[in-house]
Amino acid sequence: MRRTLNKILKFIITKIMAPFVRLVHGELSAFWQSQKPKFTRTYWQQKWAEWQESRSRSDYRFLLRAFYKLALFGVLVLVLFYFAVYAGFLGGMPSTKELKSVHNNTASEVYSADGVLLGRYYIQDRTNVKFADISPAAIDALIATEDVRFYEHSGVDARSLARVFIKSLLMQNESSGGGSTLSQQLAKNLYPRKNYWLWDMPVNKLREMIIARKLESLYSKEEILELYLNTVPMGGNLYGIERASHRFFNTSADSLKPEEAAVLIGMLKATTTYNPRLHLERSRTRRNVVLAQMAKYEFLSPAQADSLQQLPLQLDYNYTTHNDGIAPYFREQLRQELVEWAAGKKKGNGETYNLYTDGLKIYTTIDAGMQRHAEAAVRKQMAQLQKQFDAHWRGRAPWGRSSNVLQVAMQRSDRYRKMKEAGKSEADIAAAFREPVPMQVYAWGGTDKKTMSPLDSIAYYQRFLNTGLLSVEPHSGYVRAWVGGINHHVFKYDHVRAKRQVGSTFKPIVYAAALEKGLQPCDYFPNERITYPEYDNWSPRNASEQYGGEYTMRGALAHSVNTVSAQLIMKAGVRKTVAMAHRLGISSDLPEVPSLALGTADLSLLEMVTAYATFANRGYQVDPVYIQKITDRDGKVLREHRAGEGAKKVLSEKTAALMLHLMQGVVEEGSAAKLRSQFGLKMDIAGKTGTTQEHADGWFIGITPQLVTGVWVGGESPEVRFRTLALGQGSHTALPIWGDFIRRIAIDPAYKGYYNSHFEPLPPSLQASLNCASFRAEPPRENFLERVLDKVTDKAAQTFEQWKENWKKRRQERKQRKKRD
Repeated sequence: MRRTLNKILKFIITKIMAPFVRLVHGELSAFWQSQKPKFTRTYWQQKWAEWQESRSRSDYRFLLRAFYKLALFGVLVLVLFYFAVYAGFLGGMPSTKELKSVHNNTASEVYSADGVLLGRYYIQDRTNVKFADISPAAIDALIATEDVRFYEHSGVDARSLARVFIKSLLMQNESSGGGSTLSQQLAKNLYPRKNYWLWDMPVNKLREMIIARKLESLYSKEEILELYLNTVPMGGNLYGIERASHRFFNTSADSLKPEEAAVLIGMLKATTTYNPRLHLERSRTRRNVVLAQMAKYEFLSPAQADSLQQLPLQLDYNYTTHNDGIAPYFREQLRQELVEWAAGKKKGNGETYNLYTDGLKIYTTIDAGMQRHAEAAVRKQMAQLQKQFDAHWRGRAPWGRSSNVLQVAMQRSDRYRKMKEAGKSEADIAAAFREPVPMQVYAWGGTDKKTMSPLDSIAYYQRFLNTGLLSVEPHSGYVRAWVGGINHHVFKYDHVRAKRQVGSTFKPIVYAAALEKGLQPCDYFPNERITYPEYDNWSPRNASEQYGGEYTMRGALAHSVNTVSAQLIMKAGVRKTVAMAHRLGISSDLPEVPSLALGTADLSLLEMVTAYATFANRGYQVDPVYIQKITDRDGKVLREHRAGEGAKKVLSEKTAALMLHLMQGVVEEGSAAKLRSQFGLKMDIAGKTGTTQEHADGWFIGITPQLVTGVWVGGESPEVRFRTLALGQGSHTALPIWGDFIRRIAIDPAYKGYYNSHFEPLPPSLQASLNCASFRAEPPRENFLERVLDKVTDKAAQTFEQWKENWKKRRQERKQRKKRD
């Protein structure tokens, strides 16, 4: 028992009291040295004599005993207090192991294939940088302003504490500055203060001192500065010198000029008060104070400081949200997938990854240059199309008398959902939606300030046409461009994954099934309406209502002849066609009806581009890939895609080559011919336009030797559409976006070889089998004569048979008369 008590006593003395005594001794030594001249022996002898004269010996003894007891009690309280804080009884003390592995909450970053930062996922907007990547001017400004003795103390500066105690507390001089070192401030940033009621200040201060001393024993001075400048809050959810540099000056931390560094360091005193965007003049004054401090401690010469103080404060403010930057729809789609992926991926300590705090690096297949070209093409062409659409419907609602369009849109809105959650009745909600309020509304030329009711704003936004664009490299499956809509701030719905009726863009799948069945591309099919009794007398019509003549596959596909597509799906088989679609990469359920040949199925742009990519990839189906690699903050690879992974042979190379040939006819002689005349495209192009019922959806999916790109255009509701086929067809709505996008790539010097690129030539034997006209008005004459001869022969045979039957009948009648006679 005695041995155990001795061990406990030894532990208290060596592990608790000794560090405290050393700390107190260290803090008081500096104070004693500064005050020593005032406390000489003569001074105290004089004071002692005076006190003895005024007090009796009994009083002296009583006060001395009381002083000793009070001092002993005070020391005991301080020891217990220090022990309670050090041991973590008053709010958790980080262990040495935890301090050694300090990690800030760091944003995960998304990069394009060509190394461009596309965006970031974060709760705290922070990017960590190394000490070597921070401007020396920022380091100098920080030390001069916040902790000029940083390199001389070990985490706690006794001189600063004494200065604060005497000047700030005793002399009430608020300009004396604070006593916290950078190490203590770092401790506060890493482990925020807690509420201890009346003991807030002493507990938190002592806690920060202890953590600061531990940090100083574990990290070098440069590492502490690096941690501090990566951790420091810069206002709102902005953290660290790197992101602050980008936000206020559109530069990086290593490129900060002294006057810019002074602005950012000056903000640390009060991030809102000295925010240069909110309070420019106040921030300029604070900047000049920091520059003066730098001159005072010889980080700048007086002449340099004076010159910099005369400069105006100029910002290059660069604030971006998750809706800004390039590829916002893609980044949002990626975010949803990565959150789920991270939740199932464990770190070494057993915890799962957090997309918003673990500083992951996501390297995508997106080509930043192509993405910019795609977004530029969408902006230009959709602005023109919207202007046309508004003129087309001027004074009228595009959805006519269908009030259901607004009702459905209202019920999908956040305002409606929140009011329902708050228990509001339908009558109250309806009244609130009709109450006019000031608001800013989106327009192609910018934003407009208007006063309108929420219901009017829903009607306003329902008039907008939207779009989706997806561009994929067929051989690898790499997604190079992804545009999900016209503006991610306003229209969140991603039309790359949205399912809409596909129209005639489904026909190439029907043709591929027919070729696999054995039909030949030069077979002729009559352009005539046929009724199919086995399918409820289904009788497809051509959109042009023109009939007659015969088409080969190339001609029928080029002119999107519905009657021929119906014949092909009947010959290939509906089930065979559905199976072909699934093999090509379409995952949605498909109705097993012959009208599928005309594109009545609802499919996504992603699925359709995947299917077309198989034609361009010699019959190999590759799922779209948009993540190349994911690493953690230390560069460890957590996930990586291997080139060629997952490719499946689903179509013969001959059929794939024939399909490219057939779809080239759409560009050379069909509905996509203006890609040559209007956009001047010289490369080989295969593709197919598509237009759905009542012109609600316009499509074009085109194939070039390097890319397969699909474009969809339509309203958020299928009820919103052009009234005429000429304006609403895919060749008028979707195809111009495709053409503008490819033209921009073709003339961009960064993409050499695109302008005059060609498909691989067909083998001579296969090319010879395609030597036929796309259309003929009537069958060749020799066939006509054969058919006439057949008809004459058939008629003669029928006449002869009829004469023969009559002769036998008459002969039988004569025999019967003879018997009667």
